[in-house]
Amino acid sequence: MAPGAGRGHARGDGRTMSVPTVEEVLTIGQGGLRVAPLGVGTWAWGERRLWGYGVEYGEEDLAAAVRTSLDAGVTLFDTAEFYGRGESERLLGRSLRRAGRHAVIATKFFPWPWRRFEPRAIRRAVAGSLRRLGTERIDLYQIHFPLPIFSIAGLMDALADVVADGKVRAVGVSNYTAEQTRRAQEALARRGVPLASNQVQYSLLWRRPEVDGVLAACREIGVTLIAYSPLAQGLLTGKYGPAARPGGWRRAFPSFSAANLGRAMPVVELLRGIGADHGGKTPGQVALNWLIRQPGVLPIPGAKNERQAASNAGALGWSLTDAEVAALDRVTQSWRQ
Repeated sequence: MAPGAGRGHARGDGRTMSVPTVEEVLTIGQGGLRVAPLGVGTWAWGERRLWGYGVEYGEEDLAAAVRTSLDAGVTLFDTAEFYGRGESERLLGRSLRRAGRHAVIATKFFPWPWRRFEPRAIRRAVAGSLRRLGTERIDLYQIHFPLPIFSIAGLMDALADVVADGKVRAVGVSNYTAEQTRRAQEALARRGVPLASNQVQYSLLWRRPEVDGVLAACREIGVTLIAYSPLAQGLLTGKYGPAARPGGWRRAFPSFSAANLGRAMPVVELLRGIGADHGGKTPGQVALNWLIRQPGVLPIPGAKNERQAASNAGALGWSLTDAEVAALDRVTQSWRQ
């Protein structure tokens, strides 16, 4: 198959969905993990109250999302022990075993002080994640967010220990500031372990990593920025507008108010126009491609079913022009804060 050619994927209704395939490869940090420049986020997997798991979608849908992603060459799946109280890890593990193919698994330690007053609790947490995932080693293990009760040096020592145990291949952090990222990198370096990644919110409508120093720090010390909510939780898909607000918990968020949706419409319309110039790409695919073009950035959009996984993969195999990137930067200047 020629690079970038579509691969047929059988749908549940018997039709065939064309799935783009990966051409590029991204290395996460300096830890040697090689993945497509796009991953899959699984925050919604097993989350009933927030995302409607078990009502709007179920395990078969998630298994189809895994197969479709793997067919496209997308191999990184990011989860956390906190998502669905461990159910996201269980569902991911079962779906990957059913698919029977290689994947890169990233998960996270939830540093909440309840029953976890010492960094050495990470060893117990790793054991729990391994059990739920049904695997012998985690490819990327991350601290979910910083908490003052835990010292960064102590947490990084604990991460280095699980790497030494052979239970974890590479380690990262999440929601760390630029200064915290540097401190984590320095602490790990004393143990001979590189910091692979910092996972933070980043999208066309959330440009904060560009102005708070996080993106610059990651690039300077060779850490990959993993971008969560790269579609602004759906704002950039073109699905919503002032007269078409989402239901559920998102409806109560200020970002999904009618006023903010109206403010985002010029961005969505520009994405739609750029997508038309690239053979009918969707606004979401253009928004993801904008992130893929950023050096050292790996977006992980969510996928709850085959359709969403295939749509996300449509961000691969092509590239925005410099002029299109400049136009998107101009129309989103007010989001750089």
